[in-house]
Amino acid sequence: MSIETADELEGLRRAGRVVAAALVAMEAAIAEGITTGELDEVAQRVFDDHGARSTPRHEVGFPAATCISVNEEAVHGIPSGRKLLRDDVVKIDVTADLDGFVADAARTVVVEPRSHERLRLAWCARSAFNHGLAAAIVGHRTDDIGAAVEGEVHRAGFRVIRSLCGHGVGRSMHESPQVPNYREPRMRSTLTHRLVITIEPIICAGSGRAVESEDGWTVRTADGSMAAHYEQTVVVTNRKPIVLTEA
Repeated sequence: MSIETADELEGLRRAGRVVAAALVAMEAAIAEGITTGELDEVAQRVFDDHGARSTPRHEVGFPAATCISVNEEAVHGIPSGRKLLRDDVVKIDVTADLDGFVADAARTVVVEPRSHERLRLAWCARSAFNHGLAAAIVGHRTDDIGAAVEGEVHRAGFRVIRSLCGHGVGRSMHESPQVPNYREPRMRSTLTHRLVITIEPIICAGSGRAVESEDGWTVRTADGSMAAHYEQTVVVTNRKPIVLTEA
């Protein structure tokens, strides 16, 4: 969406605060032995406390409140009785709506004790987001963001998963435009003042090819390599972008 009023911006800020609070609570709970289902319950309690709801659950029938993907799972993992193990690479992806406004964000957390290479992968996803954010300037194009993301990922020796990308957001979970994580002229839309988008590097340590799992939701790396994901909901402005889902 494109924000037209101060009330719309404030509505998005409120939704963003719920998403940020859920991510903070989930990250604090991540430890060896906790199940992904229990982590999902942590987020649901935050939603309940704020009168918000899980957008994936009510929009597309996702079978949980949040997406939790582990190790080679890149996105859309279904929370379950799976227990987290030391050095697991855990992607927590939260999309919530409140009073008609939607915000979306994700983090990658490595379960302690953590190996250097898996921490480096998680760090790279966040660093790539920061590079993409710096390119989110009025008059630039969506694939300018993608080029900035992929450049940082390649410098670190990793690859983006090109079949997955960011998107517009605000009134529903997935809106126009698509925001690629690489230079792609076919996904080239001009960034306009007060456009609301997600920037979300989804990267891996392997080939960059992804496949859908048998559950019909989870997307994982084709070669079993570790994956990482970092995402924020962002408002493009004539000045510095506004990040709505920071804690």
